[in-house]
Amino acid sequence: MARKHRRIEPYLDRLFRFAVSLAREEEAARELVQLTALKALSARSVPRDEPAYRAWLFRILRNAFYDELRRGRRAAEIFEEMPDEPPAMEYWGGDERLINATSVRIALGQISAGHREILALVDLAGFSYREAADVLEVPVGTVMSRISRARDKLLEALGESNVRALPRRRGGRG
Repeated sequence: MARKHRRIEPYLDRLFRFAVSLAREEEAARELVQLTALKALSARSVPRDEPAYRAWLFRILRNAFYDELRRGRRAAEIFEEMPDEPPAMEYWGGDERLINATSVRIALGQISAGHREILALVDLAGFSYREAADVLEVPVGTVMSRISRARDKLLEALGESNVRALPRRRGGRG
């Protein structure tokens, strides 16, 4: 059992960040990570290959999130509309990274759960397109089109904020 604990530990922070991006609430994210860990630690069959194991953990968390939605728990909180305009903030000349992170967090709250999910896997958790495809159980091409649309929606939600898009790279992360 100790070996199982040691194997899952390196992924807990990334699982938590993914859970927060889905649930948009830290307490719900903690519950999702706990449920994921419980299911993973009690599983009889676990992938041996480390990339497959990581994808398996994220799939467990994703499925747990959607199971909660189907049960109707916290659905109103998770999908409640964000205000059209972010709260007025006075620029105080502080750390611009904090302001950018806040702008992105607000914009993430304004896009759909599906768009947040793919952005969380690829851009926040650092999954390759292939790994994200394994988690979502879809073809790599589907991941590529979803991430493109999600990034466009995020930029649209950012609107006139201080955050600017980086130049697009040629090729994917597949």
